Amino acid sequence: MLRLMATTAHRDSHTLRRLHDGTGLLSAAAMRKLDESLPWYRALPAEDRSWVGLVVQAGITSFTSWFADPATPPHGAGEIFAAAPPELTRSISLQHTLQLVRVIVEVVEDHSDRLAAPGYERDLREAVLRYSREVAFSAAEVYARAAEARGAWDARLEALVVDALVRGDDDDALRSRVAALGWSGHGSVLVMAGASRPELDEVQVGELRRAARRAAGDALVGIQGGRLIVVLGGEGDLRSVAAEITPRFGPGPVVVGPAVARIGEAATSAAAALAGLAAAPAWPGAPCPVLADELLPERVLVGDAVARARLIEQAYRPLQEAGGSLLETLAAHVEHGRSLEAAARVLYVHPNTVRYRLRKVIEVTGWDPLDARESFVLAIALAVGRLEDAPRT
Repeated sequence: MLRLMATTAHRDSHTLRRLHDGTGLLSAAAMRKLDESLPWYRALPAEDRSWVGLVVQAGITSFTSWFADPATPPHGAGEIFAAAPPELTRSISLQHTLQLVRVIVEVVEDHSDRLAAPGYERDLREAVLRYSREVAFSAAEVYARAAEARGAWDARLEALVVDALVRGDDDDALRSRVAALGWSGHGSVLVMAGASRPELDEVQVGELRRAARRAAGDALVGIQGGRLIVVLGGEGDLRSVAAEITPRFGPGPVVVGPAVARIGEAATSAAAALAGLAAAPAWPGAPCPVLADELLPERVLVGDAVARARLIEQAYRPLQEAGGSLLETLAAHVEHGRSLEAAARVLYVHPNTVRYRLRKVIEVTGWDPLDARESFVLAIALAVGRLEDAPRT
């Protein structure tokens, strides 16, 4: 028995010595086989191919070290990849890494007759198969950790980008960061704002982002305190997408800013959405989601200068320029309880004349004075327009 153990140890030692002596041979054979059998390896830049070569050499050396003492746990892929920069996990996928492991196994098997002591070829093949299995599991862990780290970094970058867009930053650095997050830049852009759910975590944010990207094409998600901001981009109907993802917001109003032409103008949409979110409590009956432009009068009440200018531009000035007593008729109608007869008495005209002029108001502004909500919009437009034209003292 002792003689058999001594013989076995001698053969293992002989195989180990051959493995050490053949490390260079195995590495060269592995690199040739990579080049012959893996198109993706041939397509890598020269620098990345050199890093892969170091990983292959580290794998063979690590196997040789482990073979000297098989009772110890095999070295993991983390140690093998230590020779290469972390960025290599971006250049080659987990599937590619497993192909590398398979190539190394095949190379060792092909050379087992030359490397193993006579009669120990099978033992060497079994050892390399055991080792490759452990390395494959370890490689999966390496890529999982790398993906987790990239995910955490991407989440931080996305939060910074959304914050910069809301502030109105528009420079090369921001555009580069947006591109790094996968933003394609096709179509228009709009911003949604609402409350975030208290239980909203990274997993749910990821689900929201994926759902928005499937529906729209591009999406960025940011949480600012208790506020959830979603930036949508794409060539389709972004308002429909906004309505689709609204249930993922927390309770309360969700406001959709106007569409803009490109991501660099997203601040315009964001400003409108956030102003609308601040003003929305003044209109409890508002739809959800509600367009920021539907909240113009409430936004005026909270001091939004953009909303004030929009109402003057879209309602007051057109009526002023249209003539035909439209502005006077609207004022009489608003100021006398939206009664056609009362307005007609003030204006000394027939109620049908008032009705006709109010229909012209719809044509000029798009808002209907006979609708309660739209009459309120026009009343605020009338008030801010008069203030604009009032003499300065």
